[in-house]
Amino acid sequence: MKEEKTIKYEDISHASTKPIVYVIQEIPGTKEGKPKINILGAAQYGTFKFLLPELSQIIFSPGPLIFKLRKALTDYKKQDYLLLTGDPAIIGVACSIVSDMTNGKFNLLKWDKQERKYYPIEINLYEKGKIDD
Repeated sequence: MKEEKTIKYEDISHASTKPIVYVIQEIPGTKEGKPKINILGAAQYGTFKFLLPELSQIIFSPGPLIFKLRKALTDYKKQDYLLLTGDPAIIGVACSIVSDMTNGKFNLLKWDKQERKYYPIEINLYEKGKIDD
């Protein structure tokens, strides 16, 4: 007699809602097995998804790289995070793509050198409020 497997709704709903930490570029030294920085502290915010290899650069023709980033970020959700690693130009493009997809609202993880940990930051580019002088 064949045993039927049951799936609980809670298992499905929790599995699909775990945030993703989109790591923009692999950490330098990863290929040699000696990454220059340790990003494991960011794992508490979600599952890592690496978008680009460590040696990626925007040079003369950014189109293919932008296409690759846009495709890799297709499933970005409001509870997900960007981990800003790598080439500053690529970081800017990745933030622009996510902002375009989310109407200016997204999360990123900021490394605090003093506390030696990541802090989540909510970005809302169109926030209406008072600016403190």
